Amino acid sequence: MNKESKPVKLILSDGTEFSGLSFGAFKNTNGEVVFNTGMVGYPETMTDPSYRGQILVCTYPLIGNYGIPNDERENGLYKNFESEAIHVRALVVSDYSFDNSHWSSVKSLSDWMKENDIPGIFGIDTRRLTRKLREEGTMLGKIVADEKLEINFEDPNITDLVGQVCVKEPVEYGKGKKRVILVDCGTKNNILQGFIKRDITVLRVPYDYDFTKEKADGIIISNGPGDPKMNTATIEHTKKAIKSGKPILGICLGSQILGLAAGADTYKLKYGHRGHNQPCNEAGTKRCYITSQNHGYAIRTETLPEDWREWFNNDNDGTNEGIIHISKPIFGAQFHPEASPGPDDTEFIFDMFVRSLK
Repeated sequence: MNKESKPVKLILSDGTEFSGLSFGAFKNTNGEVVFNTGMVGYPETMTDPSYRGQILVCTYPLIGNYGIPNDERENGLYKNFESEAIHVRALVVSDYSFDNSHWSSVKSLSDWMKENDIPGIFGIDTRRLTRKLREEGTMLGKIVADEKLEINFEDPNITDLVGQVCVKEPVEYGKGKKRVILVDCGTKNNILQGFIKRDITVLRVPYDYDFTKEKADGIIISNGPGDPKMNTATIEHTKKAIKSGKPILGICLGSQILGLAAGADTYKLKYGHRGHNQPCNEAGTKRCYITSQNHGYAIRTETLPEDWREWFNNDNDGTNEGIIHISKPIFGAQFHPEASPGPDDTEFIFDMFVRSLK
């Protein structure tokens, strides 16, 4: 036990308690408890806006051993982080490494979390916790550091999570020949970088912005947190965009929004897909891609209209992982083509979208 650590508890909404020790900020918090199966990439994962409102459980047992990298920027965006802030409400790990070593490390994970007022708990049986979430489903939880301060369970999915993480005003990146609109529902920096590197000008707009009034060669609807049905303005604007016939790419939450705009339905998964090792089959082929994912909702494939078809499905549970229009250059991927962290097997989807721009 490190001398800075103090006793702390993770309490689930069904009353189950896990006792451990603290790192990071020593404080109470609450959120939706989810697990991620990635072996590396905690700085990118914790700064991914899709994790807004969630208490993140790492299934890999040793976390913190390579510290936190510097805050170098490229094209005005952090190179080593996926946004400007940490979005998880807390981090739950089996074994926290107080000694970190890596050539790019500038501080410890615990110090970084203290700076950002994010609590952590270690020394609990994360295997038992993960099995519980898999068997009973994702549930609400709270971190209790100070039992004198009362804290309630809170479902972040009934709040405007996307409004909390998107830009407030339009921002333009790059000086490319083609221009696309990126509807920011909580985009990762590496989605922006992926198109800037492909010589594309990107106009990043808030999720509720009427992007149909802007001149552009194509539209990207980004990843983001929470229930896609909460984003009513984005869905309505996407309906107009589909009718225009312009190329559209939906990523993660963006794919779900695209499906809702097309007339399909979405639903909440039992425990979601979060990690860098999710196998996805491409329909009509024998090809399986290993993908990076973070989502708790999915499209009901059987509700897709006649002019749409399933593009990918998850090899573990058969759930939808992508949709594509049968005649227009409009498609969505439930996984992250840009990876970061994770494999880049599906980055060809970005190239496919760029080729569709006229």
